Amino acid sequence: MDEFNALTGEIIGSAIEVHKNPGPGLLESAYEACLLWELRQKGMNVQVPVPINCKGLAIDAGYRMDFLVEDQVVVELRSVENCSPFTRHKS
Repeated sequence: MDEFNALTGEIIGSAIEVHKNPGPGLLESAYEACLLWELRQKGMNVQVPVPINCKGLAIDAGYRMDFLVEDQVVVELRSVENCSPFTRHKS
């Protein structure tokens, strides 16, 4: 578990670096390229894109994960113009 936590920590750290540089306002594809470069600079094995696999059959159904890092962590990247504030609903 410590190895997995270290791996996810490295991925999150890389995502933060990409968030800081090149900065806001780019398309998701630009951030995806930057994060891929960042992860590979750290020597990580990153598969891109990864099709869905069902019982050994690769399915190209319009959905693919963005990255599979070290055959352990699925990374889905999103870029938004702005975030909605967190709203807590009272029961």
